[in-house]
Amino acid sequence: MRGTGEWPGVGHNRGMPTPPDHAVLYPDVAAAGSLAAALRAAAEGCPGTAPAISSGSDPLLHATVASGLPHRQPLEVRAWVHGRRWSIRGTGPFENLALVDGRTDDLAAVARVAKAWHDGADLDDIALAASFVHLTGRFEIPHLDPARLTASEWQAMRQEAADMDYTWQETYQALIEAAHAEPTLRALYPFTSHWTLRFSLTTQPGLTVVGPCLSARSDGTYAVGTTMAADQDLGRFATPHEAVAAAAHHLPSGLGPVTLGT
Repeated sequence: MRGTGEWPGVGHNRGMPTPPDHAVLYPDVAAAGSLAAALRAAAEGCPGTAPAISSGSDPLLHATVASGLPHRQPLEVRAWVHGRRWSIRGTGPFENLALVDGRTDDLAAVARVAKAWHDGADLDDIALAASFVHLTGRFEIPHLDPARLTASEWQAMRQEAADMDYTWQETYQALIEAAHAEPTLRALYPFTSHWTLRFSLTTQPGLTVVGPCLSARSDGTYAVGTTMAADQDLGRFATPHEAVAAAAHHLPSGLGPVTLGT
């Protein structure tokens, strides 16, 4: 669970309304011949326009923009199929986790962000290029230091919890903050599954799960379990700090530092 919202697909599910014809929804893109060409046209007058490459299978809906920095994957730009809108997603090279994302109906704004990504602008400066850009909280780590990757993921998780708009956002955020404040848990690589906080001895993409699961409940309590199936067999607690203390108590002894997951 990451990011500001849906990452649009190019198909549609059975039972959903048939999406409009792409050329009807995006006549300017169709006239340009591809999303990549439309991005270049939208950036006309901007020196050093970023080169964009369209997908061979969906040229009106998908384009990528390479970065001059070796530790960035190409920025992905996708068009929605049920309404006129574009989404962006920029990742690092190792974990395929988003550094930036966002969605907008302004193609010129997408072109500005694409150029900033291509030119190697700092993440904060990319966010300044267009108001729709969302920084996930992760920071760039060119040399893939596992400790830094772990710290980056904790920062992203805290950012995500702060950005949530669910009714139980405060309960979930309190759990994330309490877990981060506990040194033995903070030293582990965090990840979530179905809103359950879990820990690993290795980074993404090859996780090595260790220790209990922590979850915030809709009634404001906090549960600790040995597995997601047994989600509260280690106790249910009134405060996040009690739950975190119980989780830390049930960690195996002698855990080493986090290593790269491959």
